[in-house]
Amino acid sequence: MTLETAPRLGIDALLDDPKTRIVVCCGSGGVGKTTTAAALGVRAAERGRRVVVLTIDPARRLAQSMGIASLDNVPRPVQGVEGELHAMMLDMKRTFDEIVEAHADPARAAAILANPFYQSLSAGFAGTQEYMAMEKLGQLRARDEWDLIVVDTPPSRSALDFLDAPGRLGSFLDGRFIRVLMAPARVGGRAGMKFLNVGMSLFTGTLSKLLGGELLRDVQTFVAAMDSMFGGFRTRADATYRLLQAPGTAFLVVAAPERDALREAAYFVERLKADRMPLAGLVLNRVHTSGAARLSAERALAAAESLEELEPDAGVHENHENHGASGIVDREDGQSSSRTASSPDPGSPAGPAVPTSTAGQPAGAGAERLTAALLRLHAERMQVLARERRTRDRFAALHPEVPVAEVAALPGDVHDLAGLRDIARRLAEARP
Repeated sequence: MTLETAPRLGIDALLDDPKTRIVVCCGSGGVGKTTTAAALGVRAAERGRRVVVLTIDPARRLAQSMGIASLDNVPRPVQGVEGELHAMMLDMKRTFDEIVEAHADPARAAAILANPFYQSLSAGFAGTQEYMAMEKLGQLRARDEWDLIVVDTPPSRSALDFLDAPGRLGSFLDGRFIRVLMAPARVGGRAGMKFLNVGMSLFTGTLSKLLGGELLRDVQTFVAAMDSMFGGFRTRADATYRLLQAPGTAFLVVAAPERDALREAAYFVERLKADRMPLAGLVLNRVHTSGAARLSAERALAAAESLEELEPDAGVHENHENHGASGIVDREDGQSSSRTASSPDPGSPAGPAVPTSTAGQPAGAGAERLTAALLRLHAERMQVLARERRTRDRFAALHPEVPVAEVAALPGDVHDLAGLRDIARRLAEARP
């Protein structure tokens, strides 16, 4: 099985299908997920869908490419698009704050938001970003204002973090450790403190040594205030997880033609299959191409070596250099002497000057060197193409059922809507 025989990923058919309500672009970091998500959003909007793009990329490239001064936790309209397109960037802490404000009375919400342990948890606890991404996705879907939601998943080291982290955070918030800390609050008042002091003195003493007394008190205060909310975290995470499994969701695994990125993509494909989540296909970004692919690396290197062997004899260059003949290039440093080409060599019989090029090199030597250098560059390019081809074919052999779309590497980054349209067009026209 090779990439040529892999099924083609039909981007336009996917975006045009009214049953497709969520497209999740996932993959390891640095493979072009944000650009892919933005390009899909632009194309879907200009083909008649009402679209919102949710990015979790802190680099703010999406806002810049869409001509928006800044993105925040609220969908903002994108101007210059023939259709209805909104974009937003996940504010992890603000989303967590909104959950607290929506599910607690004002006094309790204020106490939670001011708690130091909550502030640390909401700003950077492992898994919080991924959990809040799924929380925000669930909120957007519940509002039913858009035909299509395009999600750019967090730039995690591993693509699997997007699926695993919400469960880990939910387990923490609903786990034994939290339940133990909640017990005094549930008993209430002095009885609760008596219970804590008598029944868990050893436990809390150990925690106090590990965490510090002040932090432990912050944790206990946080847990007491959040008591009524913990079950909701797990419930909402489970609901969003089921939403991701629903037929209206499509996962696009985004990768680069590199061994580590495609290995990560393969793991993710297998995980999606195991979790019964709908995979639409693989987007392979930054694929190198060549307009002279018929000239192999081996032939290019052989031609370069032949040209280099045809260069004028090194001794001639050195002889003229030592005697100061102008226009004769020094083979060591490529510099010519200061004497005129017509001046005879004082140490040699007078004779006609050696023909020179405008660069001061013997006639033909400069062109031969340049051609040889270009052939070597082409050989390196063809070696990169061959390595990428082997890596892609290995993925196709392992997952022959996965549709693939390739996007050629571009000379620079995408900075505007025109660039996003170009990426989207390449995606729509791509073939494996």
